[in-house]
Amino acid sequence: QVQLAELGGGLVQPGGSLRLSCVFSGLAFSIYDMGWYRQAPGKQRELVAAISSFDSTNYADSVKGRFTISRDNDKHTVYLRMNSLKPEDTAVYYCNAGRLRLSYWGQGTQVTVSS
Repeated sequence: QVQLAELGGGLVQPGGSLRLSCVFSGLAFSIYDMGWYRQAPGKQRELVAAISSFDSTNYADSVKGRFTISRDNDKHTVYLRMNSLKPEDTAVYYCNAGRLRLSYWGQGTQVTVSS
């Protein structure tokens, strides 16, 4: 059984930075593709960034150049470094682990960008 726990959300001013962490509990973290999604009020959940088991990454156009996803297979953790945050980045951020037909979600962490 896989469990995901997101850490690091909070309130930050525009232009600020945050780092989110997602701790994976279970077996074989290294073979899972990992992703960060977000959902703002009244909007659909959207992919923010993903990193495959082979360390290839992709990003939503809205965050390219500002966000960086990375993983530490020894610590069973995936990170999302968010720089130059904007008010439109405000959302609940969710971690996802996927492999074949399996997909697991964390409970989410709130990120609020406001002055």
